[in-house]
Amino acid sequence: MQQPPSRRDDITQQLAFAALGAGVITTVAVAQGQNPLTALGITVFSAVAAVMVGQVL
Repeated sequence: MQQPPSRRDDITQQLAFAALGAGVITTVAVAQGQNPLTALGITVFSAVAAVMVGQVL
């Protein structure tokens, strides 16, 4: 019998997908001249916010 995925694994997977989605937009912004550290901060913030909203809904 297969064990259900743990909550930590679920959150990690959601964070990875959210970061990938935000990273695509961040790559475009960096290509247009945005500071990479600022872009990275925006990516991390948006990924964490997406996971938090996903957990509430």
